Amino acid sequence: MKIAICGKGGSGKSSITVLLARYLAGRGINVLIVDADESNLGLHRLLGVASPVVLLDHLGGKKSFKQKINQPFPPPAEPLFGEKIPISALPAECLAAVDNIKLIAVGKIHAAGEGCACSIGVLSKMVLSKLALNDNDVVLIDTEAGVEHFGRDVDAACDMVLGVVDPAYESFLLAEKIKTMAAASGADIFFILNKTDERSRSVAATHLDANKIVATIPPDDTIFSNSLEGKPLTTILPEIQPVGDMIINRLSRSHS
Repeated sequence: MKIAICGKGGSGKSSITVLLARYLAGRGINVLIVDADESNLGLHRLLGVASPVVLLDHLGGKKSFKQKINQPFPPPAEPLFGEKIPISALPAECLAAVDNIKLIAVGKIHAAGEGCACSIGVLSKMVLSKLALNDNDVVLIDTEAGVEHFGRDVDAACDMVLGVVDPAYESFLLAEKIKTMAAASGADIFFILNKTDERSRSVAATHLDANKIVATIPPDDTIFSNSLEGKPLTTILPEIQPVGDMIINRLSRSHS
């Protein structure tokens, strides 16, 4: 199962991704986190691992990648250009691992003036569309802020979209657009209210379909402090359990 986690900047997508990955891994699920946000530099820290080699850099950078995908025949020595890509075929140097969780970063903007991030979007879509999973595998994609990944059709390879909504009117407006775009891509859409107390939840409920809200995560000082200082997120939140259990149940049904 492939799940895109999206929302506006600062909504807590990366924190939710790591917390959900830890819960799923603790239930025996093999989790691959795909860092598809070219501007996010701290996801590996939240997971408590060293930063892996960025996949686009492993392929020689933007220019080399463009040349490879424009060749009439894919490079035979590069498994990423095959018809299917099992997780085991991903380059070892591009993977960081802890417990039952692996992390891969697709691409990053390294320097001023290096050009747009279009090739990162192309590579994200290519990897996700070709990634072959076993019955016990779940892929969590930490997307870039906003909805550009929908425009790049990255989400077309996903079975589910989880929109992270924080207490801000802009976040409510974006959630409605995410809902529309997820439906167009054919993925199921659900929402996680993050950093939300009772007051802000009641306001959010006037903007979102209550049947699509699968979890409400309250403000948490430990998560805030660890995120602020770039420390690993090891907090176990009971509020994340309904999301994890929903994913596990769907995974079981899809292979029964």
